[in-house]
Amino acid sequence: MRVAIKEEGKSEVYVLHLYIAGQTPKSLAAIANLRRICEENLKGKYRIEIIDLSKDPSLAQKDQIVALPTLVRQLPPPLKKIIGDLSDKEKVLVGLDIKKR
Repeated sequence: MRVAIKEEGKSEVYVLHLYIAGQTPKSLAAIANLRRICEENLKGKYRIEIIDLSKDPSLAQKDQIVALPTLVRQLPPPLKKIIGDLSDKEKVLVGLDIKKR
């Protein structure tokens, strides 16, 4: 199951894929944390795609997902990954090279 949340502006857009496994507490926390971080730091300049691997495990192959939840920054290059519930805001910002706009 894929759920897309679009927030696009005129400048560079961050394309983020969040791989989860169902509606577990860790998955729900990762979704909420990612939305909060994006709204605070990339308002209007991001697109999140939530990919539920419990519905279609074969989707994990595309980005070589081995642990869940995993966030993958598709754009801008280079590709970057963060594993976990994204509760450490600074780790997420540094890991994805997101600078406060």
